[in-house]
Amino acid sequence: MFSRSSTFGRCAAILAVAALVPVTVADAASRDKRFFESVAGSWKGPGEIVAGKYKGTKFTCNLIGLPAEGKETGLKLDGTCRVGMFSQPMSAVISQAGGSYKGQFLDGADGKGLDIVSGQVTGNRAVMGINRAKLNGAMVARLEEGDSMNITISVKVEDRMIPVIGLKLNRQATAMAEND
Repeated sequence: MFSRSSTFGRCAAILAVAALVPVTVADAASRDKRFFESVAGSWKGPGEIVAGKYKGTKFTCNLIGLPAEGKETGLKLDGTCRVGMFSQPMSAVISQAGGSYKGQFLDGADGKGLDIVSGQVTGNRAVMGINRAKLNGAMVARLEEGDSMNITISVKVEDRMIPVIGLKLNRQATAMAEND
């Protein structure tokens, strides 16, 4: 049926692919970890609600991101967003779950927040799937030039993704760097 050389060739091809797969997965995990480490730090900037009931509302956020500890890949975010005199605590936890991500904003979909149900990091951009009851959407964070980050939150309406919140953050110098 099969010649000895074609069987050997198929086995060699299968072994070559199998040898590459773990490297690719390891490289992806390493790349993702580098992304989350690169967005760690203190961030501040303006945002705006661009669609919906509160369209036109402007706000400012002060956030601190810490990369996941140890071998974990992800980010913990804490801070506040302010509209006029009113301040709202803001928090998020994003952690790797297999080849994707999970987590929550605020206290998750069971509370007053959102669940992170999926995610992917590609280069300088992370896209996280978000969910709350029947609301589905995405949060896209794009790091630009290392010291600025654009975040867009969109929701799915019928078959289209509609941007509802835009945020432009700038990295803040640390107190140690300011004292040098």
